[in-house]
Amino acid sequence: MLSMFTSRKARAFALQAIFLAVVIAVIGGAFVEGRRNLAAQGITFGFGFLNHTTGFDVGFKLISYDSYSTYSRLIFLGILDSLFVGAFGIVAANLVGLVIAIMRTAGNSTFNALGTVYVEIFRNIPLILQVVFWYALLTRLPPPRHALSGFDSFLTSRGVYIPGLNVTGGHAAAACAIVIAGLTGLTVLSMSRRLSRLPFARLLRWGVGLATLSGAVLTLHLGRISGTPLVSLPKLQGFNIQEGIRISPEFLSLLIGMAVYGGAYISEIIRAGFLATGKGQVEAAQSLGLTPWQVFHRVRLPLAIRAVLPTLINQYVWLFKATTLGIAVGYTDFFAVISVSINQAGHTLELIGILMLGFLVINNAMALVLNRVNKAIALRGNQLRS
Repeated sequence: MLSMFTSRKARAFALQAIFLAVVIAVIGGAFVEGRRNLAAQGITFGFGFLNHTTGFDVGFKLISYDSYSTYSRLIFLGILDSLFVGAFGIVAANLVGLVIAIMRTAGNSTFNALGTVYVEIFRNIPLILQVVFWYALLTRLPPPRHALSGFDSFLTSRGVYIPGLNVTGGHAAAACAIVIAGLTGLTVLSMSRRLSRLPFARLLRWGVGLATLSGAVLTLHLGRISGTPLVSLPKLQGFNIQEGIRISPEFLSLLIGMAVYGGAYISEIIRAGFLATGKGQVEAAQSLGLTPWQVFHRVRLPLAIRAVLPTLINQYVWLFKATTLGIAVGYTDFFAVISVSINQAGHTLELIGILMLGFLVINNAMALVLNRVNKAIALRGNQLRS
C-alpha cells in the first residue's frame, strides 16, 4: 500500500483525485445552500418551466415559433440563431482576413498601406460599437418603395431581399450541413500529407465534391414546397417587398461587425503564417515553373494555415462568443433568448446554467473538431524552416 504512494504517477493521480473531490464538494454545497435559500424566499427551483408557453413572439427565427411555443423551443431557436450567425461570421472573417493578409504581404506598397490602415482602424474600435454603427447605417437605407435594386435584389431599411428557394427550413438546413461537411472533408484531403500521397487521392477529392453537390441538390429537391417554383424572386408589392429571402438588419449588422472586426485579427494571424513560410520552399516551387497563383495556393497558403491553425482555432472560439453582442441590436441569439426568458419566467439560476452549458458544449465541440483537423494536417519537425 505504501509502495503505491512512492510512485510519482500514483501521487499525481491521488492529488488530482483529491482536488476534484474538493471542487465537487464545494459546488455541491453551494448548490444545496442556494436551493435552501431560494426555498426560504418562496422561489422554486427546477426545469419544469421549460414546458410552459412563453406568451411572446420574437423577431429573427430559423424555425417555426409563436407565442404559444414553449421555453424549450425558444432556447433551441436561440441556439440555432447563434450557430447560424456564428458560422457565417467566422467564414466571412476568414475571407476578409485572408484578403488583408495578402495585401499586407504583397510587394505593392499601396496595397500594404491600405491593409495596414484597415487593421489599425477596425482592430482598435470595440466590436459592440461597430455592430451598433452598422445597424444604424442599415436601418437608415431607403424604404421599400424607394429601395436600391439590382440583380433581382433589393436593399432597404427593412433588410436586404435576395432570391431564394421555395424549400422547407429543415431541408435547407440539411443541405447547408452537407455542404459544410463536404468542404471540411475536401480541406482535410487537400492538406493532409498522408491522404494526399494515396494513389487515388485526386479521384477521392472529386468523389467527395460530386457527392457533396449531389447530396445538397437532392436534399433541396426533396424539400421543395409543392405548387411553387423552385426559385423565389423578391418583388415590390404595395408598400413592401414580397417573396424571396429577407436578411434582417439585425443579422446583417452583427455579421458585418464580426467579419470586419474579426477579419482584422485573423489577417494578422494569417500574415504571421505567410512570414513563417520558408523562402527556400517558395523559391523551389518557382524553380519548378509554377505560376504565382500555383505557388500561392499550393505552397504558401497551405503552409501558412498549418503554421497558424492553433491560433486561428482560439480566434474562432472567441468570434463565436461575440455572437452574444446581437442583443445590442435586437438579434434573437442564444444570449438574448436567455435574457428575455429570465425577465419573463424568472428561474435565473436554471437559465444561466443552461446558457453556460450551451456555450461550453458548442465551443468545446468546435475546438475538438478543429484540433483533430490540425492534428491531421500538422507538419512535423523543421519542415517550415527555410
